[in-house]
Amino acid sequence: MARVSRARAISDILAAIAARAPFERAAEWDPVGLVLGDPSVQVRRIAVCHEVTEAVVAALESDPVDLLVAYHPLLFQPTQRLIAGPTAEGRALRLARAGIALGIVHTNFDVAPGGTSDALADALQLADVEGFGAVFGAPAKKLVTFVPPAAADAVLAAVAAAGAASIGNYTHCSFRAEGTGTFFAGEGSAPRAGKRGELSVEPEVRLEFLVPLAREVETIRALVRTHPYEEPAFDLIERRGEAHLAGRIGKLDAETSLAELADGVAEALRGPTPRVAGSPDRRVRRVAVAPGSGEDLLDAARDAGADVLVTGDLRHHSTRRALDGGLASIDAGHAATERPGVERLLALVAAQGLETVGLLDLDCDPWLPGD
Repeated sequence: MARVSRARAISDILAAIAARAPFERAAEWDPVGLVLGDPSVQVRRIAVCHEVTEAVVAALESDPVDLLVAYHPLLFQPTQRLIAGPTAEGRALRLARAGIALGIVHTNFDVAPGGTSDALADALQLADVEGFGAVFGAPAKKLVTFVPPAAADAVLAAVAAAGAASIGNYTHCSFRAEGTGTFFAGEGSAPRAGKRGELSVEPEVRLEFLVPLAREVETIRALVRTHPYEEPAFDLIERRGEAHLAGRIGKLDAETSLAELADGVAEALRGPTPRVAGSPDRRVRRVAVAPGSGEDLLDAARDAGADVLVTGDLRHHSTRRALDGGLASIDAGHAATERPGVERLLALVAAQGLETVGLLDLDCDPWLPGD
């Protein structure tokens, strides 16, 4: 536990975390960031947990903090009611009553360099590690407009201030291409360039940038307000992009049997005995890892050249198909495969210089006795 006397706003703490693991890189289904509380509230004491369990909430009610940072989301689905009881909604209500804000750092930390996926690869001592398995973030749109060259910087600055033109920790992200635009200014028009009643041929810049769905209205307002033309032309395009890699693949120092690897995984992760799919004597060296539920990455792991995937929450039929395709599997448990990364999350939060309480001993694994 680290102790200091100064305070920082919740928004500042989450911004520091986002500098390492931008929240927009989380999977589109993943409710990360501040989900409960006031971002302007000053924080002196923070807690970090793997999952917001009954035990975690009870501990915080006895020894309160200002902000709880959790790895697992508490409310995965939108809810219309917060009613007392041993449920996710009930725990959210108890946190709110205690005045404890809640921030979630989940799949954005999985894909981050040095985050959950890299921590799992490091725990298994893999070498030559690289990413595999795309995770797409929240939907966004691309806005394309055409402006006089001299106005391009002002338009970009305006839309960036409105929340557009950002990728990760970078702002004012755009693409420009020079070209020629034409228009005929008709009756009642007031053209900035050219003359009414004549065909105008003008040099223009094609300016394009990303627009988060939540900032669409503000971005268009900023564009229209700043664009010098009387009738700005622009296209708002549905898009999919900026995927990040959730899994990691690397190699062991030496080839080993699948059974020996499973023993090593259990020891490294301090978890239950893993389930193993494949011949115990099978020789493996190229190992893919995916923290938590990695079933969706079975095909990607095989295509990346893995001999075996180490993850959690594997189901029978998916595992059978993977075996048929030549990929062995080690199911070491959902929580166990995430635990090395959650320990790094605790270190990241503690590095913010405030008093930090680790609640990782209140293990979130429902398969362990006593949880």
